Amino acid sequence: MGQNLILNAADHGFTVVAFNRTVSKVDHFIENEAKGKSIIGAKSIHDLCEKLKSPRRVMLLVKAGPAVDDFIAALLPFLSPGDIIIDGGNSHFPDTNRRTRYLAEKKIRFVGAGVSGGEEGARYGPSLMPGGNEEAWPFIKDIFQSIAAKSDDEPCCDWVGDEGAGHFVKMVHNGIEYGDMQLICEAYDIMKRGLGLSNSEIGDVFTKWNTGVLDSFLIEITRDIMKYNDPDDGTPLVEKILDSAGQKGTGKWTAINALDLGMPVTLIGESVFARCLSSLKSERIRASSVLEGPEIPAFTGDKEAAIADLEQALYASKIISYAQGFMLIREAAKEYKWKLNNPAIALMWRGGCIIRSVFLADITKAYRAKPDLENLLFDDFFKTAIHEAQAGWRRAVVKGIEFGIPTPCFSTALSFYDGYRTKNLPANLLQAQRDYFGAHTFRVKPEYASATLVEDKDIHINWTGRGGNVSASTYLA
Repeated sequence: MGQNLILNAADHGFTVVAFNRTVSKVDHFIENEAKGKSIIGAKSIHDLCEKLKSPRRVMLLVKAGPAVDDFIAALLPFLSPGDIIIDGGNSHFPDTNRRTRYLAEKKIRFVGAGVSGGEEGARYGPSLMPGGNEEAWPFIKDIFQSIAAKSDDEPCCDWVGDEGAGHFVKMVHNGIEYGDMQLICEAYDIMKRGLGLSNSEIGDVFTKWNTGVLDSFLIEITRDIMKYNDPDDGTPLVEKILDSAGQKGTGKWTAINALDLGMPVTLIGESVFARCLSSLKSERIRASSVLEGPEIPAFTGDKEAAIADLEQALYASKIISYAQGFMLIREAAKEYKWKLNNPAIALMWRGGCIIRSVFLADITKAYRAKPDLENLLFDDFFKTAIHEAQAGWRRAVVKGIEFGIPTPCFSTALSFYDGYRTKNLPANLLQAQRDYFGAHTFRVKPEYASATLVEDKDIHINWTGRGGNVSASTYLA
């Protein structure tokens, strides 16, 4: 990825100094892929810094964690006040917060930049999400916006916010990516096991979906995967792949942060748990022989109608996932005192990145019309879209239940939607239970306030006559 970013920058007229700890790799790169381009090799970190113009702009693409700190420590003796270090890895945003503050004390400007798009994106236009010390932005803006992907001639890159804001937005991007992938897998599972479609037929469905509201990079590659056959025997390769999913942690970070901030980002959480469940392969094999469920009958209904319902379920669930993601971004801005630009974030994700889709153009439009939009579901476009998709969405979830095919993300998206649109949830009973067993108090609905049940006051009731009148803690929703 680093090599491709270097080539990308050189193609856009910038002179780049390349360094790798394994110097032979640098030599090979200079003599081959970089030959004839404005790329200079460096033999050491000192040599790298000597060859860079002031203010030096050093971008690291190394594994997140201690390796980033180690490289920063190695760079510092050769840097001057005002120089810029950019971390382009998948660092956890609290680490970027810490590094920004630490390096500011040393008069070094630090940038934590989310980079998405994989190797191809890095070479021809990634999505870039920079945050950190804003003083660095004027010195890297032209470079970043030149090498970034373009959507409607606008660069998929803008300044995100202070400290770890860039890496936070990249973290949420990756969480949404987890959700999108799991939703696609659930649609595939229902089509294959429930509707009895062949891999080629499923590929045809994804081909069609990629021409409509679901047009996206992930739908596109799923189409290709479903059509790919093993050259050795001509059978679908995807069926030979072990159904135990891996992960690198960014989805988990998103779910944990959502819990920390009290945001119901349920779809991303379920997508992480789905991967965890998939990894229990040996247990699932044993369970499959002893735990009963419905036998999936040969499907005799209207397949085209069922496929249309799945398309609506996938579209509606994606709307919920992105709504939840932006809810988390909104709450993080409050918690960490970041000034985040929601329209710019949506634009950054429209091209170059893994979750790029035509769908994000509608999100960009919604936030440009109302930057302080409380929730995507309050935007007229998305409200109408989810209303129109709702019937098919519900039928698809019911089909999964009837078949005994798990749809954790379709289901949790629908449950969130039904909960979000419900004026009165059963949390009143939950609060009564908490007060009964732990004297944790509750608050009364305004319409039922009285002299004994005072509005906006933490109240404890002696439910049995045997308890005391001292409450254990204040009310927490």
